[in-house]
Amino acid sequence: MHDPLSYSRRSFFHEGRSIAGTAALASLLKTDGFAAAQASRVDTSKATAKRVIYLFQSGAPSQLDLYDYKPGLEKLRNTDLPDSVRQGQRLTGMTKDQTRFPIAPTNFRFERRGESGAWVSDLLPHIAGIADKLCFVKTVHTEAINHDPAITFIQTGAQLAGRPSMGAWLSYGIGSENSDLPAFVAMVSGAGGQPLYDRLWGSGFLPTKYAGVKFRSVGDPVLYLSNPDGLPRELRRGFLDDLAQLNRRKLQKTPDPEIETRIAQYEMAYRMQSSVPELTDISDEPQSTFDLYGEEAKKPGTFAYNCLLARRLAERDVRFVQLFHRGWDQHTLLPEKIAIQCQDTDRASAALVKDLNQRGLLKDTLVVWGGEFGRTVYCQGKLTANDYGRDHHPRCFTVWLAGGGIRSGYTHGRTDDFSYNIVEAPVPIHDLNATILKCLGIDHRQLTFKYQGRHHRLTDVHGNVIDELRA
Repeated sequence: MHDPLSYSRRSFFHEGRSIAGTAALASLLKTDGFAAAQASRVDTSKATAKRVIYLFQSGAPSQLDLYDYKPGLEKLRNTDLPDSVRQGQRLTGMTKDQTRFPIAPTNFRFERRGESGAWVSDLLPHIAGIADKLCFVKTVHTEAINHDPAITFIQTGAQLAGRPSMGAWLSYGIGSENSDLPAFVAMVSGAGGQPLYDRLWGSGFLPTKYAGVKFRSVGDPVLYLSNPDGLPRELRRGFLDDLAQLNRRKLQKTPDPEIETRIAQYEMAYRMQSSVPELTDISDEPQSTFDLYGEEAKKPGTFAYNCLLARRLAERDVRFVQLFHRGWDQHTLLPEKIAIQCQDTDRASAALVKDLNQRGLLKDTLVVWGGEFGRTVYCQGKLTANDYGRDHHPRCFTVWLAGGGIRSGYTHGRTDDFSYNIVEAPVPIHDLNATILKCLGIDHRQLTFKYQGRHHRLTDVHGNVIDELRA
């Protein structure tokens, strides 16, 4: 112990903060106090959702071929998109040298679905079957025209890397209701397309304990979950206890939140040695589960398997589950490629909503389905009777939501006859994210973190809740 007479003012406050931090950490690591310690940041008493499952379709699905039906385009097939519609929009490097911008109507049939009459393509028969459970938002728009900044923007509220992801914000703001599993879990499926970086489920400038934990499809679901050969569980427990003492001594001298993170993560990893194998063991699921999700749900790494795990995580009160499915970037051969993507994702997406509903979980679980931007009405490359491609289109795209206090059987907003510009009820990314937070009982203006001299938030300095989307 230091000589009391040698304490400087700086040392006094350093050690005082350390003692408080250590006490708070000890409370955090207790099962009973885990959620309470986190939940103090925001008032969630008016929340309609306790958790979020975000089905992110990486690469940008074509709204024109899935949800935004424009029957008048068939008469305009292979005619040039009027300049009055394009309005000098910035083009990507893929189409900037095209001499023409020929209109490419969808090759797929649309029908009105359910009592709500929502338009859904035949590519998505299972999602069509739950249309009355969904809220279709046809007028989401973004500031970015290329994949990485667009994905980063919708996940973090900024196009430049370095900000916390949505799941990290929720983990920081309201924590988890399960002390044996992470508050935020990410899973990836699909192949090809744009790379997905770990920062998309990262904590940015928040302490790293709020970052998402990525579940893998090969080997241990979480890296280093298993004990090394020759290290029994009781020996590992003793090792962690000794290591925690050393880290707490360091924390007393240097009140660094990353030291707290290190202690908490070691403890979480120890608990996950039991909780994660139980979670990922789907042998206890009845055959009716696989009749619903499809046999692909038995195969780790598939979108269907990840959807099933998302339901199991929701049952265990994990706060934020994000599924990334790659392969939607269809600049060429769109009719062929989009059919494959829909076959991989349609059934499982609908099954998840149905499964949550029949278990009574949909009422407080918010499900979100969407990508980073839309696709152009004009063809990229050569247009033929059976083939076309579509470029990136940030001006309008479709996202759907279900459960968690969201209005069901409702379609919000309207685009022009070319699905190119918004003519009614635009929804910027910040408004969409503000509305998601509102369902969780969070005022997006209040969930902030001070970094480099200013208070940051998921919605930056923007965002309005879209009340029409809420039940």
